[in-house]
Amino acid sequence: MILDKNWRILTVGDGDLSFSYSLAKHFAPAHLTASVYDSESELKHKYQDNAFDKLHDLGVNVVTQFDVTEAYCWQNVPSHAFDAVIFQFPLIPAFGSFESFQNQTLSVNSLNRKLLREFLINAAAYALDPNGAQLGIITSKDVKPYIEWNLEGSLVNGLEQYYLGQSRFEISQFPEYQIRNVDRDKHVKDTSGISYYWSVNPAHAIKEKLKVPDYLGDNYCTICRAGPFINDSDKLAHLDSKKHKNMQRHESAWLNYLSTQAKLER
Repeated sequence: MILDKNWRILTVGDGDLSFSYSLAKHFAPAHLTASVYDSESELKHKYQDNAFDKLHDLGVNVVTQFDVTEAYCWQNVPSHAFDAVIFQFPLIPAFGSFESFQNQTLSVNSLNRKLLREFLINAAAYALDPNGAQLGIITSKDVKPYIEWNLEGSLVNGLEQYYLGQSRFEISQFPEYQIRNVDRDKHVKDTSGISYYWSVNPAHAIKEKLKVPDYLGDNYCTICRAGPFINDSDKLAHLDSKKHKNMQRHESAWLNYLSTQAKLER
């Protein structure tokens, strides 16, 4: 993860706050505000080992009951006062019941994309300083289902935000950070992670430090991260594969959602 000590940083959705604590302790940015979805009591009940009090001891403000999809929650952090807003390993929680799943019109894949899109929209609208670095950063795992969200592609379709590139997330840089299962007081095995960067500035200087993967180039299937194809037959075989057809269903459902939302907003 590429960060600058001069940045003012807001972390969101940091389950047990261990990432924010490790960031504050070992990186010490110019300013840090941390936020969590749960209330203080819910956080401490859910995660017996948490960093809530440790952050307060370091003088870091922790905003609780912070839902990245709700505009009113962003009013609880300083307005347009940050250089970067970071969302670590986001994933929608499991449905509380089969009935709640049945009542949902979007697929789980689209719901996760919607969460991340709304995070980027709200971060730019409410938290990022127009005169600052203006970066939205999402760290995600390099395995299913995370790699099925096409983060580098259609996530920001129709928005004045641009994918800049990515960098490898090295958890060794954050010694206290414990990656958790969503809503469970259990650590998960450290898997490879990638930090993705977006900005309203398509020519952002940080692009020089970021990587744009080969699979976004010509002669690849971007949504499947497949290629390069040797010839037309190789490409056609991929397009006819079970993997591609499954990914195309995810992508079509997402693009249909974006089209429907655009019509509603006109």
